[in-house]
Amino acid sequence: MRLLYNVLFAVFFALSAPYYFWKMWRRGGWRRGFGERFGRIAPEKLQPLAGAKVLCLHAVSVGEVGVCAQLVATLRPQLPGWRYLVTTTTTTGMGEAEKKLPADVARLYYPVDFPWVVRRALRAVRPAAVVLVEAELWPNFLWQAQALGLPLFLANARISDRSFPRYQRAGFLFRRLFGAFAGVGAQNEPDAARLRALGCQPAAVTVTGNVKFDAVRPPDPARCNAPALLRQLGVPEDAPVLVAGSTHDGEERLLAAMLVRLRNRCPGLFLVLVPRHFERTKAVVEELRGVGIRFALRTDLAEGKTFTPGAVDCLLVNTTGELMSFYTRATVVFVGKSLTATGGQNPIEPGALGKPMIFGPHMENFRPIAADFVANDAAVQVPDEAVLEATLIALLTDEARRARLGANARRVVERNQGAAARTATLIVQHLAAR
Repeated sequence: MRLLYNVLFAVFFALSAPYYFWKMWRRGGWRRGFGERFGRIAPEKLQPLAGAKVLCLHAVSVGEVGVCAQLVATLRPQLPGWRYLVTTTTTTGMGEAEKKLPADVARLYYPVDFPWVVRRALRAVRPAAVVLVEAELWPNFLWQAQALGLPLFLANARISDRSFPRYQRAGFLFRRLFGAFAGVGAQNEPDAARLRALGCQPAAVTVTGNVKFDAVRPPDPARCNAPALLRQLGVPEDAPVLVAGSTHDGEERLLAAMLVRLRNRCPGLFLVLVPRHFERTKAVVEELRGVGIRFALRTDLAEGKTFTPGAVDCLLVNTTGELMSFYTRATVVFVGKSLTATGGQNPIEPGALGKPMIFGPHMENFRPIAADFVANDAAVQVPDEAVLEATLIALLTDEARRARLGANARRVVERNQGAAARTATLIVQHLAAR
């Protein structure tokens, strides 16, 4: 089985590597830490881990890094003397790790899943335990960790509608891997049931909740002051602002075209577009020019450029890590990747700030969370573009309705907090019993 997996993985890697290297090149900064992906770690990167028990936490990208930061903060008082390492797969995840993690927490790129690469990385790091956040399982990494006798944990675990049947079909490979986890913290009971069905030991699975409810923190105005940036654009203090967060292909053009009609009902409305992937800036710029709205780039503001009032209709945020700051200035929030793409993006962040929010029908990656917001009159879910426009008009012209949605959203977030503490307890109890 391992031979078959390694042959297939080598073929997959050879075929897909050009695409992924191209994506890394587009995002920039790919050379930094590139060798870490192949287990070649500079000695100075390992210095914070020297002579201590090391807990390694793996975060795929930006959202999972926030979970890791919260878990590290919660675990530290309960595991005195331990050191922490957070690994991530993406360059954006690494950028978030550098912003959110304390300086003494080591940060590395996750190794490519070749057996010799994983072996080299684990020998260099020498972790005492491993926590995988959510559910990205790489067989060689897990096999090598098992061979070293490392306790393995799944934190904030979820199994999507898309991945569940895939894991079932590959049960000959993954069933034993799921069964190897000493502790599994599931986001909710449906996820817990799926994890048991895939091979996790029933006694190992606990419903801990979603750590992302704990991971939300108010933005640092010293790092990004969105109200000041909008003033620099000439946007009045009392102007209504629609913030579209983590948008995907098609959503920027749709909202830009809608802006003219919305302003007929809500004069002075300003649009802030924050694409999920800033490397799409060129394509989004072309779409905005095609629609004919006047816009500025976030990088223009960083260069100190100023604008006369009314000169700009829209800000395109072509930087990373600033979405929460722009949410603070939002009158209404649209959560992206939910209308023209599938999966959805995180609705917890605007909810924690008490912002009225709308998302489309495709919130598959956040289904229980989105359903909780909608059921508690804390968000509005729309089926299509026409209903989105009508709902935006209704909210932008109804201050009381906005206030009610925002207050309910904040209550939903507060009610769901505590998952980090429950997850930390699960991990600490297993480690103490060894």
